[in-house]
Amino acid sequence: MGFLGKARVKRNCGNCGNCGQATSYVRHIRTTAPRPARKQAGRRLRARAGRGVRATIVRSSIPSFDVPAMNSETPAAGPQQAQPPATLTIASRESRLAMWQAEHVRDALRKLYPACDVKILGMTTRGDQILDRTLSKVGGKGLFVKELEAALADGRADLAVHSLKDVPMALPDGFSLAAIMEREDPRDAFVSNDYASLDALPAGAVVGTSSLRREAMLRSRYPHLEVLPLRGNLDTRLAKLDRGDYAAIILAAAGLKRLGLEARIRALLDVEASPPAAGQGALGIEIAAHRDDVAAWLAPLHDPQTALAVEAERMVSRALGGSCEVPLAAHAVWRAGELYLTGRVSTTDGKRVLTAEECGAVVTVADALALGRAVSDELEAQGALDIVQALLASSQAAGKGDA
Repeated sequence: MGFLGKARVKRNCGNCGNCGQATSYVRHIRTTAPRPARKQAGRRLRARAGRGVRATIVRSSIPSFDVPAMNSETPAAGPQQAQPPATLTIASRESRLAMWQAEHVRDALRKLYPACDVKILGMTTRGDQILDRTLSKVGGKGLFVKELEAALADGRADLAVHSLKDVPMALPDGFSLAAIMEREDPRDAFVSNDYASLDALPAGAVVGTSSLRREAMLRSRYPHLEVLPLRGNLDTRLAKLDRGDYAAIILAAAGLKRLGLEARIRALLDVEASPPAAGQGALGIEIAAHRDDVAAWLAPLHDPQTALAVEAERMVSRALGGSCEVPLAAHAVWRAGELYLTGRVSTTDGKRVLTAEECGAVVTVADALALGRAVSDELEAQGALDIVQALLASSQAAGKGDA
């Protein structure tokens, strides 16, 4: 799986008419044309899509990025293929939402393997302990998974359950995502006790968010609002809203729905206006990479369509070097058998917003990665790397100052 697919259209590329290859504009521009010409690639490919010429992702022998161990081609392993042990231990953060997610996986495993005693090991991560600073200033998403990975490494746990949006784009050596479960609603939710929507908020109203991506969206679309950091678990954030610290807060809809708090949602943000973070709404199950037995037991929980969508999303972020320090969104949705992927990179003040879109008939993880790379290439052609590098440099400088 260490190869990159390329988008192929159903007629010859205008740039390659003489060579007779049916290579896409994106691939042709990336390999044969000067950097400024890349921007035209996505436009032409999308224009063709608008005329009914759809891009289909096909395999290529071109070397590319490492593909995670989890993939949609993994043979489904069930009880008849692997006998589970007497016990399985799930590592989880101890917040109410994290425990709900772990219990959701536990219940699914108990249904699959009734004789197996599935236990949950609750843990407090460093990300749960540091509440006075934003994640971008204290180490990023890895703060929520390191302690759980330590439990996998030393054998205290067999698997760890994560909100996939909190999982770093590149896992440490020795770990892999064994399964990605069916996705909940990936959208952002507007929560307020007094206002029906963002549009209803008066000038100067305070909106809380834990995400640079959401902050950039708010500053771009609602510059008259005041945006302040919001940390803590879901219950803590809602409590801060209820005591009047904020006029409204923006949260992931999936967490509210999973905890039966859907009534707190006043409005769901449109994905075109506020595309979510890569993997938002999906649960990922991590294991030690050598535990092929655990991977086999988890295979029935894996949802291939969700996995392909989030692999494409995560590829956009991975290719651009995105992290909590960068306002980066990536959202994929299935329509009529094709995967439509949107990527967005913004400056934190929301004054510069770059967006790219591509679609393709995605069948394998390699296809999904190719689609993600096509979107990241288009963003790069628009100047996304300049934004990312400037933000990372600024964050590193701030970190040295804090020290």
